[in-house]
Amino acid sequence: MKYDFTSIIDRHGKDAIAVDGLRKEGEPGFSPQAPKEGFDAIPMWVADMNFATVPTIPEAIIARTKHPAYGYFHPSDAYFRSIIQWHENRNGVTGLLPEHIGYENGVLGGIVSALNVLCSKGDHVLLHSPTYIGFTSSLENNGYHIVHSPLKLDEKGVWRMDFADMERKIAEHRIHAAVFCSPHNPTGRVWERWELEQATELFRKHDVFVISDEIWSDIILNGNRHIPLQSVSEDARNRTAAIYAPSKTFNLAGLIGSYHIIYNKALRDRIEKESSLSHYNTMNVLSMHALIGAYQPEGYEWVDELREVLSGNINYACQFIEEHFPGVHTAKPEGTYMLFLDCSEWCAAHGCTIEEVMQAGWDVGVAWQDGRAFHGPCHIRVNLALPFSRVKEAFDRLARYVFHA
Repeated sequence: MKYDFTSIIDRHGKDAIAVDGLRKEGEPGFSPQAPKEGFDAIPMWVADMNFATVPTIPEAIIARTKHPAYGYFHPSDAYFRSIIQWHENRNGVTGLLPEHIGYENGVLGGIVSALNVLCSKGDHVLLHSPTYIGFTSSLENNGYHIVHSPLKLDEKGVWRMDFADMERKIAEHRIHAAVFCSPHNPTGRVWERWELEQATELFRKHDVFVISDEIWSDIILNGNRHIPLQSVSEDARNRTAAIYAPSKTFNLAGLIGSYHIIYNKALRDRIEKESSLSHYNTMNVLSMHALIGAYQPEGYEWVDELREVLSGNINYACQFIEEHFPGVHTAKPEGTYMLFLDCSEWCAAHGCTIEEVMQAGWDVGVAWQDGRAFHGPCHIRVNLALPFSRVKEAFDRLARYVFHA
């Protein structure tokens, strides 16, 4: 490979919550507990990657910092051109113009701004479950009531939308806004066109506007293909606000910077007005240059190699679980780099709780994440965006110390 996905990067002391945010025994918090003596921590919880990003990003940032003035600025033509070309080349998007693109400090902030336009406080909003924890906290903190439509595993172990349940709940709760996750976090589903068509037809029928979180859209595994929700139909194009970012793709979360794509001018005007009211939703000049550096030809190559590496990690982990962890189940992700382990059968067979399973992993340095916050009743979320040697070490420890007979 041209790029390095095998070196183990020491992130300690570099402000990374993935390693420096682990809790000491007895400390409160949602992060995993630091390991016992004799084990190093393998960060497998918060959704960032343990790979060095594509070199064109630090090169672009450093080049801009060499100019000694950092005053007020406008997004450059190169910023918009980079986004448009990325979506054309990666997802076949046509007709995207600079006026359709708007800055957001983050996906969650963009979602809240859109909901503030589309809803009144106390309104019900449709989401699928399992549910990304950030959606839950952001919507609840802003006074919206979440109505969950649970995804269901089909006979092949694939997570599917329950369209009858979605329609029933939309009608019952008079829902006119939905937050859609594509690819889906935490299950890793990459939706097929027929699924998107059926969902968007429901939204059209009941006049439901959609905020589509597509931040994972570049991280597609094993030859699957992402289809932007706005591309499914003209109606979907006009009733959807889609939100993207290079941060998940290129490991830039600490630099802050997302963007929306909204084709409907009236909707775009209202959301941009709402986003501007706090005066905090403003781009950082280095974040802009990071995006331009990411969406260079080298970035395309880097992402292609990343997909290959992550596909290998996912394939290894799923096969290892099937062969060595009886009673632990996971649907193989088609996108993202997260596993969502269902430990219900294991816990029942061994008379233990999910808390005990998680703690056993934490004790030996497997810093995985409590899946109950994602509405998985006996689940653990596992990040596989690490060098393969660390993935293998983590699963060897789980086999020896956690899921042993």
